[in-house]
Amino acid sequence: MKQVYFDNAATTQLRTEVIEKMATVMHECYGNASSTHSYGRTAKSMVENTRKTVAKQLNCSASEIIFTSGGTEADNLALRSAVRDLGVKTIITSRIEHHAVLHTVNQLKLEYNITVKFVDLEDDGHINYKHLEELLQLPNKKMVSLMHINNEIGNILDLKRVGELCKANSALFHSDTVQSVGHYELDLQDINIDFLAVSAHKFHGPKGVGFAYIKKNSGIKPLIFGGEQERGTRAGTESVHNIVGLEEALKLSYINLKEERAYITTLKQYFIKVISEAFPKATFNGSSRDLETSTYTLVNVCLPIAPEKALILLFQLDLKGIACSKGSACQSGSSKGSHVLSQILSNDDMQKPSLRFSFSKYNTMAEIDYVVAVLKDFM
Repeated sequence: MKQVYFDNAATTQLRTEVIEKMATVMHECYGNASSTHSYGRTAKSMVENTRKTVAKQLNCSASEIIFTSGGTEADNLALRSAVRDLGVKTIITSRIEHHAVLHTVNQLKLEYNITVKFVDLEDDGHINYKHLEELLQLPNKKMVSLMHINNEIGNILDLKRVGELCKANSALFHSDTVQSVGHYELDLQDINIDFLAVSAHKFHGPKGVGFAYIKKNSGIKPLIFGGEQERGTRAGTESVHNIVGLEEALKLSYINLKEERAYITTLKQYFIKVISEAFPKATFNGSSRDLETSTYTLVNVCLPIAPEKALILLFQLDLKGIACSKGSACQSGSSKGSHVLSQILSNDDMQKPSLRFSFSKYNTMAEIDYVVAVLKDFM
């Protein structure tokens, strides 16, 4: 059976070079990075070299990079520490954030009785910047938490604009950049931002590793205790092979960024073209059709399919070897609809199937043709 993987927003295929680098480390460099003998020093050197590589790419200090198990932990570290350690009383976010943010914020509300404010959204899912500015006038210490690229509809946030608003109103700024690092260049000397969350498996690196950017002298304290690893901010023996895999994936993503971005953009353009021709009544959710205001890596399309057929569409695609998503992979086991789409679609459109197709360097136009043919047969 033909196999087509169009769920790269959920996770990506490891690059061969990453696998090879990680295998070498696992085989030859198995020391504990906290040990003082030569095996430990070798491992420690690899961790610190990766920290420097990440910092150089983001134009920040190496001391501002803390390795984590992934984006969810990095989000929790920033949000929980801001409330617990930095005196944040109000968190301003949106209703279409990743659940790593929304669920954490809800829990913080229960634990610390903080105020949570949701910024208004435009019809296409972009935030209303005027309303954000109004919310920033609220008293008490504030943190804004808004993702750079929405993982379901691909909308791009203007990080620099939000950062300037936060600075002008003495608010902290946290952004989940899981869908953007490795795909977009970020200069942290040019953006006023206090915390970022990143996950390696979104840019052809390994699962189970990521990092938090924490601006110098932020004053946050660890969530995980037990050792002095990660400059005392995150206890636990470093997963050296995963950290090195992150480094290799990040380096290759940016070395090849221009070429691969151009190629993936042609895939997105082609997908939009052939889907629109095959299904003239299809619509694209958020601004995912717009290459200027949405990421080049994904499209979210609402298909004109009867509700009774919509229930089995994803299953039928899977039977044909096609992997895509009806929303975030983190909620695929939920019977609830997409919390993102529920904020921007009408009740009628919510009854139709909306699918997220997300692309990588490993995809082809021939695969897109196959997907469209399968969808036409299903109709």
